[in-house]
Amino acid sequence: MSPSFGRGAMTNSWSDMQNSEVFLIAGSNCAENHPIAMKWINRARKKGAKVIVVDPRFTRTASQADIFAQIRPGTDIAYLGAIIKYIIDNKLYDKDYVLNLTNALHKVSKDYKFEDGLFSGYDAEKKKYSYTTWSYQLDANNTPIKAESLDDPDTVFTKLRAHYARYTFETAEKISGIPAAKIKEIADVLCQKRPGSILYALGMTQHTTAVQGIRAYAIIQLLLGNIGKAGGAINALRGEPNVQGSTDMANLISNLPGYIPHPTNTEKTLRDFAVKNGSVQHKPLVALLKAWFGANATAENDYCYDLLPKTNPANTPTFVKMYGLMGKQFKMAFSFGSNSLISIPDCGMVGPALDQLDMFVVADVFETETAQFWRRPGAKPEDIKTEVIMLPAAFVYEKAGTMSNSGRWIQWKDAALKPPHQTKPDLDMLDLIFKKVRDLYAGSTNPKDAAILKARWDYGHEAEPLKVLQELSGYDETTGKLLPTIADYLNAPIGSVSTGNWIYAGCTGNGNLCARRDKSDPSGLALFRNWSFAWPGNIRILYNRASCDANGQPLDPKRKLIWWDPAQQLWVGNDGADVVDKTKGPDTPEGKQAFRMNPEGVGRLFTAAYTSGIPATPPADGLPVIPVRPAGQCVDGPMPEFFEPTESPTTNILHPKVSQNPVAPVVSTKIGKADEYPYVLTTYGVVEHFCAGGITRNIPWLNEIMPEPFAEISKNLGKKLGVKEGDMVEVSSARGKVTVRALVTDRIKTLQVNGKETETIGMPWSWGFASLSPGPSTNNLTMASLDPGAGTPEYKACLVNVRRA
Repeated sequence: MSPSFGRGAMTNSWSDMQNSEVFLIAGSNCAENHPIAMKWINRARKKGAKVIVVDPRFTRTASQADIFAQIRPGTDIAYLGAIIKYIIDNKLYDKDYVLNLTNALHKVSKDYKFEDGLFSGYDAEKKKYSYTTWSYQLDANNTPIKAESLDDPDTVFTKLRAHYARYTFETAEKISGIPAAKIKEIADVLCQKRPGSILYALGMTQHTTAVQGIRAYAIIQLLLGNIGKAGGAINALRGEPNVQGSTDMANLISNLPGYIPHPTNTEKTLRDFAVKNGSVQHKPLVALLKAWFGANATAENDYCYDLLPKTNPANTPTFVKMYGLMGKQFKMAFSFGSNSLISIPDCGMVGPALDQLDMFVVADVFETETAQFWRRPGAKPEDIKTEVIMLPAAFVYEKAGTMSNSGRWIQWKDAALKPPHQTKPDLDMLDLIFKKVRDLYAGSTNPKDAAILKARWDYGHEAEPLKVLQELSGYDETTGKLLPTIADYLNAPIGSVSTGNWIYAGCTGNGNLCARRDKSDPSGLALFRNWSFAWPGNIRILYNRASCDANGQPLDPKRKLIWWDPAQQLWVGNDGADVVDKTKGPDTPEGKQAFRMNPEGVGRLFTAAYTSGIPATPPADGLPVIPVRPAGQCVDGPMPEFFEPTESPTTNILHPKVSQNPVAPVVSTKIGKADEYPYVLTTYGVVEHFCAGGITRNIPWLNEIMPEPFAEISKNLGKKLGVKEGDMVEVSSARGKVTVRALVTDRIKTLQVNGKETETIGMPWSWGFASLSPGPSTNNLTMASLDPGAGTPEYKACLVNVRRA
């Protein structure tokens, strides 16, 4: 979503779902895994909203659908591409929205091409793209040239239409297994019922085409004019109640808190960083450095920029890749609340990797499989030299702090109970470890120790969560007072303010706004703006300038979010205005922008390589130009293209020579073929067990309800294999095998794919060798093949075989 809209977050909120006229739920079983969503979906249904569910299985969510389509795992872009083609061919798009709020009229470089499954700029040796040709035609001021008509041969719109001309309903049926008539029905309902909301979760993200699948959602929603409106959304349903918070705080290798790009070793100075990432990232980084290093960070020393560790673009292993480097690049590892011995795909590689460490520190509530990796089946503890330290962790109800939900609501909670015995909250552990390390380094003059010794780290004698939140919210460094609002951060001179996370700015400026629990809703739109605090600036619906016409007045009288008040010369309304400047009216360049976080100021149907703010003539001082804002880029193409999963039962009928994503990294060394492993495995969670089961498999009554893993197979396959309900079956892949009980069901049907019968096997993955309820781990079967942009593994599609045990 970030390359499309400018931010990677859920566009709306859970409660906003009540404002939708239609839901496309594809890649989510929210009735089981995100039940709060169904509360608001059901409110919309009472008002006439329709529910469409696309899933490999007939789930509890599907049981609530008006339209259900069963899909072959990993083929979403095929049917979504057909819907894009249908919208364009039949002129069902919102023309005013497309013309004014997207880059549809922007002219694409004449060097851009797409042929036989490859975009221009592909380097076969490096398996990477150069983005140079994915650019715009620019005028003398380095501004994108806009055509007079959508039909101009160079426009983004024309390129989009040509790209999806191949995606007929019939072609999509051959690939996905969804009947052509069903795809058309889905397209018609999406077009007829607006605004519409798309909901997805791990069912979309856990593929080698994950980013591009979500990009396809973005294109559909931009064409239909849904984004920026109450009820018009792409809602990413996070897998845990604080996943949004973890990404906000940079739980990814490529970011610093607030989605600031992490500096690389090519950006040796702060100016180098600004030249590469733009002035829009320069100020947040300085504010972050001021938060971390306080008075030690000055303009004269580049605000301690040299103390930030820099990544090496040639060696930045993501989470899955990291295990292959343990004992080599990594000698010690910390594992906080992660049961990777069960959760990593091709998980058989995790134990041997941990064997290579000098020290492994685990913080968790129970002694998980990962915490006792040396006890795994087949391991020889006497040969493992790793020193393992277990830190007993407080449970969620035993610690205070905030959790940021999928809708960006930063919600404060107090501790309900004191942690028992010697267990501690994560903050306390980290605080004690840091202070001890700093004591050990006291007096050191070694430059490598300076970051530890110069860090401000002032959260109290015993770390107070509120002080951490206040650091995130920000201070005026000239007065020591908290920043009242995000505007005070934005308007302050560089270096005069600090924020530990600039998107959280102002959340404690007038008291702890995250602790608010006012359920009043004067708008009737379920905005609840006095309940907690939403980043940025308590805006509840992102890009809400798009809900207004050219004069700044609401397009939908039933769903008024913001509007321009000529008397006050101000953007006002039921929500906070997501605009460049609240004092800039709809007739100004700033007041027209609905997607201000994109360099073009519009939604991006085509993710062009473009950076705003580059002057036509070089500066007189000869120094490299600091631009304003580079565009977010998709590493595997400017438009979504269908590729088969890394392991597939069929060939790619769109371009057989380039069947799989050509830039997707494959970490697993063993790849299966369809002749030996003819069936498609997809994995999922069950409502009774949470993620890897480290907590829930130690709760007896949950184990009683869901005692063991199983393999869900169609009745057709059961008959073919001679397998009945309850029989034990062996499920095997190129990487491993497990023996589980068979669930023979109508919930999975045999699909026709490329003229052949194709079977899907469904398996939950929450078991391992430890806990009160041990069982075989499904991730012994899955493969570590990654989305090239996000690094997310392809848990949802690999090849297996099944036989009676």
